[in-house]
Amino acid sequence: MKWDLFMEAFPVVMEGLKLTVILTIACYVFALLVGFIWVYLKRIPIKSLRWVITWIMEFIRSTPPLVQLFFLYYGLPVMPVIGVSLSAFTCAVLGLGLHFSTYIGEVYRSGIESVDEGQWEASTALNFSTKDKWFKIVLPQAIPPTIPMLGNYFIILFKEVPLASTIGVLEILAKANSFGSQHFRYIEALTIAALIFLVLSYPSSLFINYLERKMNRRFEKKAT
Repeated sequence: MKWDLFMEAFPVVMEGLKLTVILTIACYVFALLVGFIWVYLKRIPIKSLRWVITWIMEFIRSTPPLVQLFFLYYGLPVMPVIGVSLSAFTCAVLGLGLHFSTYIGEVYRSGIESVDEGQWEASTALNFSTKDKWFKIVLPQAIPPTIPMLGNYFIILFKEVPLASTIGVLEILAKANSFGSQHFRYIEALTIAALIFLVLSYPSSLFINYLERKMNRRFEKKAT
């Protein structure tokens, strides 16, 4: 390890931190929104349509996100019918966001199914509109238990964002690789990138564990 090169690489790698954080938040917000769409589509009372939606979600989950990024960035522009060229940042948001939305959709589904059947029946008996049933009865009970799992996916997504460097998004890993190629030494810059991810993700994981314990205690009290 050359410490003088380490100190020289530090500000260069840190330049990619802002874009990494912005990209992570953009991907996560997109995943949260599309996750609700998956849940809605899977609750449509048409068996064949539900089967198609389930198959699409399984296909997205079973395909590596790197392949999906390559398809969006390199594949779409050359497709004869579509022929759409998107920026690297947009492709990263769509690719990673869509990939994680399938997992988040399942988290939403588990939370919704955890709501007691009597709550659904009571809201129907009280003549609640569909909107009021979801936003006043179901979601306030379904979302809180899923917060720890949603937080875990946020951390996982943060650590998957470096995949965007393969299509030209200049986040932390791309900056580290660029510095390494210029100086023909990668260990210093990559070490800095690893430390940045560790410093940001480890405290976040501790906070998520704290939330999970807090939620478990809350539901144990309700059970008793």
